[in-house]
Amino acid sequence: MRNPTSAAPTPADVTALARERFAGGANLVAGRLTQGTSGRTHTVVDPATGADVLTYELAGAGDVDAAVAAARGAFPSWAGATPGERSDAMHRFAGVLAERAEQFAQLESLQCGKPLKLSREFDVPGSIDNTAYFAGAARHLQGQSAGEYSGDHTSYVRREPIGVVGSIAPWNYPLQMAAWKVLPAIAAGNTIVLKPAELTPLTSLLFAQAASDAGIPDGVVNVVTGAGKEAGEHLVGHPDVAMTSFTGSTGVGRRVAQIATATVKRLHLELGGKAPFVVFDDADLEAAVHGAVAGALINSGQDCTAATRAYVQRPLYDAFVSGVADLMATVRLGDPFAPDTDLGPLISHAQRDRVAAFVDRARSYARLVTGGTVPGGALKNGAYYTPTLIADAAQDSEAVQAEIFGPVLVVLPFDSDDEGIRLANDTPYGLAASAWSTGVYRANRATREIKAGCVWVNDHIPIISEMPHGGYKASGFGKDMSAYSFEEYTQVKHVMFDNTAVAAKDWHRTVFGDRP
Repeated sequence: MRNPTSAAPTPADVTALARERFAGGANLVAGRLTQGTSGRTHTVVDPATGADVLTYELAGAGDVDAAVAAARGAFPSWAGATPGERSDAMHRFAGVLAERAEQFAQLESLQCGKPLKLSREFDVPGSIDNTAYFAGAARHLQGQSAGEYSGDHTSYVRREPIGVVGSIAPWNYPLQMAAWKVLPAIAAGNTIVLKPAELTPLTSLLFAQAASDAGIPDGVVNVVTGAGKEAGEHLVGHPDVAMTSFTGSTGVGRRVAQIATATVKRLHLELGGKAPFVVFDDADLEAAVHGAVAGALINSGQDCTAATRAYVQRPLYDAFVSGVADLMATVRLGDPFAPDTDLGPLISHAQRDRVAAFVDRARSYARLVTGGTVPGGALKNGAYYTPTLIADAAQDSEAVQAEIFGPVLVVLPFDSDDEGIRLANDTPYGLAASAWSTGVYRANRATREIKAGCVWVNDHIPIISEMPHGGYKASGFGKDMSAYSFEEYTQVKHVMFDNTAVAAKDWHRTVFGDRP
């Protein structure tokens, strides 16, 4: 694929190369591309134009079985490798990713409709950095220091890999979600079968191929691309899968939990969100307006941490609404491969129509300030939707409570600090939030009392490899990224040595005999 210094890529160029690269199928099992055996096909579609990109055979239960068998076969040697050996392989992996950065960016933009500047500056470098982070973390899998906690014994803690991990990733950030699933798992010595979303398998496959090309043994990273009901549920319920990691909607997460519970396996869920954006009356208004527009519109709003509910203290409310509407009007919709495009399409026409339906229903109970339209003209064939601002909705309304997952921000006023924090916590979700204030005590109170896995202060969205990502409440449990994520993919074993060399221990009298 083209390098960023050459002529600008076109969707046709990237489509042709995708078809060539993945002609063998959309599964990667034991290092080899294979077609699925479900008897059904799926077509990856460019959401910016509606054009077909790649048609492939969907994976079925038999393909999942083959991938799990490959992962199970690769587990003993990979788990038995030294931390240094796994670390070296993952450093090489990061190097291969860096060499192919432009390929990843172009494929990600093609299959998702992301502006190329977002793929190049956010998705791809973040995934490379995450790989480098876990390459280092592989050498720091530590247990508790040895000690004589009972007096007569020496105890220590081992952290050991779990086994085969079955992971299911969503379509909104297919590359980053593949990285978040694969990296901590293999750094800890596990092997993995990843099921990407059928809509967006291309960069997950490219990621797995890069792992193989970096020298990570075949079978350590496997990909099966199939439907959730068939391939996904079979993977979650597979008796040889020791852990399930799922990112997606809360509704599907409940189904995943139900299946995983039947086989009593480790479970990690990163689910939906409805992030509050709380603006106190001492906030920097310009900063809050810019943060709200960026935080609401990133990835066309298809982000579970996106700013979706802005609560603005009454003295700033009108100015905030006006400022956000004006700034949203400057956002440029267009071809994801054009350098001046700010906002691409949604993932599909079905998703666009779902978002539009939310907004259309909101017209009956709230004020549509700007947006709420499907653009025509040059964009008519794509799944585009204009940046949308809704004001004055009731707290219990659908637009405030439900995850819309599109470029839509709802703004509500509040009076007291107590009310602002109460409203921020008043949804089933708790993945992310932000508080906007120039007062340190006020901001610190918000970070303590808002129930979310991440609370930003005077910003919204940035993530870093060293810090955890994961939710409260219906947003799930477990962490991605960071050392906390690494621990999710290990089992803790207590080892205890007797130090007395005495045959008849004092505690034995509780079972037989008397104290001497």
